[in-house]
Amino acid sequence: MPRDIRLTLIGKPGCHLCDDAREVVQAVLAELELTDALPRIALDEVSILDDDELRARYAEEIPVLLIDGVVHNYWRIDPARLKTALIGG
Repeated sequence: MPRDIRLTLIGKPGCHLCDDAREVVQAVLAELELTDALPRIALDEVSILDDDELRARYAEEIPVLLIDGVVHNYWRIDPARLKTALIGG
């Protein structure tokens, strides 16, 4: 049985790179929804404005995309790389 995957997109309102990253992530997820036997993927968005620890850690790197709590990428999200990471190959 496929495992569940949790994506976390860390950014802030008004950040155009964050908007771009969200669009890439949503497009990849929409594409993967058409494929059978993939893990369930949940996407959470978190603002650095709401979390002092995240602001201190990632203020200069947003947007940051975590996969299961591990940094996958920051600034720009490559759709092919994300898709490969999510499908495991």
